[in-house]
Amino acid sequence: MDSLTQIVLGAAVGEAVLGKKIGNKAMLYGAIAGTIPDLDTFASAFTDTVTAIEIHRGFSHSIVFSVLFAPIFGWIISKIEKKSLADWKDWSWLMFWGLFTHPILDSFTTWGTQLFWPLDIRLEFKSVFVIDPLYTLPFLIFLILAMRSKRGSKKRREWNKLGLIISSAYLLLGLGLKGLSYIQFKLALEEQNISYLQLETKPSPFNTILWTANVETEDAFLIGDYSFFDTQPIRFNSYPKNHYLLGDLASEEKIKRLIAIKNGWYIISEENDKIFLHDLRFGVLDPTAAKPTFVFTYQIIQKGEEILVQKVERNPEEAKKLLSVLGDRIFGN
Repeated sequence: MDSLTQIVLGAAVGEAVLGKKIGNKAMLYGAIAGTIPDLDTFASAFTDTVTAIEIHRGFSHSIVFSVLFAPIFGWIISKIEKKSLADWKDWSWLMFWGLFTHPILDSFTTWGTQLFWPLDIRLEFKSVFVIDPLYTLPFLIFLILAMRSKRGSKKRREWNKLGLIISSAYLLLGLGLKGLSYIQFKLALEEQNISYLQLETKPSPFNTILWTANVETEDAFLIGDYSFFDTQPIRFNSYPKNHYLLGDLASEEKIKRLIAIKNGWYIISEENDKIFLHDLRFGVLDPTAAKPTFVFTYQIIQKGEEILVQKVERNPEEAKKLLSVLGDRIFGN
């Protein structure tokens, strides 16, 4: 999830664990704990693109990381807060839950997490978008109300508990809506006599009303969307795989690693003698455009014996276009 959401979750967890004893400082250190796992994003400044992608939501988002580093961070905080009523064990417990709930929340997103690192298992429910105001804003309001209440008071505990309960209920709702959307996509594929190998669903940006399906067929991928307000049949757009365009590059170790990250959900295109790999897991910025622009695209460059993978940066105007399209599409076709 986005940084603000993880800060809110961490703060609420900190309050639940230690708020009664130390007040708002529990929220402060909980928020810090909720931020720490995402420091792995700085890996992109020190390594290549493929390795940075592999590192993100890996070790720092695992149970192992939470168990190993909670006591260390707890000890550091106990030295900083020497006059606090909390001791090293209290701080370690707070840090553990702040660190651990971060990847739990991320596991509901499309990217998922390697919660069970070093096992090569990525937990990804794909039931909530990485930024969802309907999850974050109510949670934030309840957290602010708790923060403004007297330390140790019943009202403070109730506000914080409400935030945790409602946000958790929203995650469960997302799982239910995902199941319902999956049924609709499956029925649409059957009605249209489309044979397929795989079907995956995920919410579109910022909501859980409009859902997107990635469908793998023999030679192409289909992408369709479905809103719970739709009255017309689901339409699928086809994108040829074009995996053959990789040629000998497909046997290169770095390209194999990049493909493994995408779980096979990618297409290849060639433009002006340049090879591009498009990540289908996060969809297109404008489904209505004649020439699709995918959210994540990587240019594959061969320099002698060296293979470079370079992320293609997107124009902010493209994101604005996405918001405009979503605003119309969410409320039905």
